[in-house]
Amino acid sequence: MKKRRQFFKTAIGAGVATLIPSTIFANSHEKKSPNTILKPKALKKGDTIGLVAPGYAIKPEVLIEAKETLEKMGFIPYHTDRIHGNHGYFSNTDAERVADLNEMFANKKIDGILCARGGYGCTRIMHLIDYELIKKNPKAIIGFSDITALLNGIYQETGLFTFHGPVGSTLNDPYSIEHLLNVVMKSKKLPPIINNVQITDLEEYGKPEYDRYTINPGVVTGKLVGGSLTLVNALIGTPHEIDFTDAIVFLEDIEEAPYRIDRMLTQLMQGPTFNKAAGIALGVFKGCDSVPDPKSFTLKEVILDRIKPLGIPAVYGMTFGHIENNFTLPIGINAKLDTNKMTLELLEKAVR
Repeated sequence: MKKRRQFFKTAIGAGVATLIPSTIFANSHEKKSPNTILKPKALKKGDTIGLVAPGYAIKPEVLIEAKETLEKMGFIPYHTDRIHGNHGYFSNTDAERVADLNEMFANKKIDGILCARGGYGCTRIMHLIDYELIKKNPKAIIGFSDITALLNGIYQETGLFTFHGPVGSTLNDPYSIEHLLNVVMKSKKLPPIINNVQITDLEEYGKPEYDRYTINPGVVTGKLVGGSLTLVNALIGTPHEIDFTDAIVFLEDIEEAPYRIDRMLTQLMQGPTFNKAAGIALGVFKGCDSVPDPKSFTLKEVILDRIKPLGIPAVYGMTFGHIENNFTLPIGINAKLDTNKMTLELLEKAVR
């Protein structure tokens, strides 16, 4: 209880003011776009991967498993003691979590950064990240879910391609591992990403949220932006609100009732740029159609009702999200979406 009281005392006390610059709320509706593009160095076997937990705490046994997986992939895992700190539901304090992230970019011995897990907490440290440091030390940073905020924010502030892919706690199936390695290790153009993967859990994949369907037909090109629908919405009204103009927007989510998906899509649609997107690629919204109430709309009904009238080429059921077979999408990269064939092609190499 003492720890909990101290947490809330800190949150409302003068101490927290030192973490919030006076400019954090200034120009909060001014969307940022990078002036230059940075590509991280291609990773290779023998490289050191820094593990960070910028949101929720990670269980010791899950951290061990993530390190073992990285070693099997040919990398050397590294983390500081900050990853072990439990601060309420966070892995550590805001100051310590952002210090860990900044240190991984500053450390010349670290070649790439893998977020150990998502959860919640990244939006609390966005204003504390040393973006100038990242510009001078561009590295591949990988994660998804809550990490959506970091990925889009870093890209906006620095122009660095970031990677929406598995976190350490979900790096546990061959497809996700293979595709991640293809994107971050090969400095060459890759073949189109096709929704043709081996299904291991027939019962899970038989659920309606795994349906695949074209919402609006079309073939479009644009830069990739997006991630977790919840986090994309959480960035609205902040300095890191996403500009969707002429972009291919990719979205996914987990365990949100259809009415919540409806609300979040509606909020995006009522914003200034979502309707200007070139295309929309929706992943698998796992657990978002499990509502026993017969009076509820289904997930598919909500998506068709919200997205189809936009007339923007769109598809549902692409292989990414809180699922196995989670392919890696570089944020900021030029891509081609074919909603008829349900393919996504990266038009340039993601690393140098």
